[in-house]
Amino acid sequence: MADENSAVTILMAEDDDGHALLVQQRFESVGVNNPIIRFRTGQETMNFLSGTTPGIEPGKSYLLLLDIRMPGLDGIEVLRRMKADARLKRIPVVMLTTTDDPREIALCYDLGCSSYLTKPVEFDKFAEVIKRLGLFLNIIRISKIKAA
Repeated sequence: MADENSAVTILMAEDDDGHALLVQQRFESVGVNNPIIRFRTGQETMNFLSGTTPGIEPGKSYLLLLDIRMPGLDGIEVLRRMKADARLKRIPVVMLTTTDDPREIALCYDLGCSSYLTKPVEFDKFAEVIKRLGLFLNIIRISKIKAA
């Protein structure tokens, strides 16, 4: 199964450069070498997903790591728009955020996120969360985007 998922492109919507670098390094440390495309804002993310800028391609598989707190369009609105779009709604979305408000967690699941991971403030704990997510990526199956 890992070979099948080696084609999965990881989309990362994360405005914090340090967190984005840490995510990439931790994935590499557990053997997840999938391509990563990073967005710094929710609007950049939506532009890519909707095809406003060169974006997702039919026949490819994607997974979105989505921060909630981003400038402009926040992660909850990105999730809402994705899950309302027939072409995008099957893309797995992992909320990766510092927010542990139970109402926001419930809202994200209600909107259709696949998982919700709270970024611990401590570096070692955050690194461990990302390591576990990387190991998870090695075993899950992700569907491909269908043509419009």
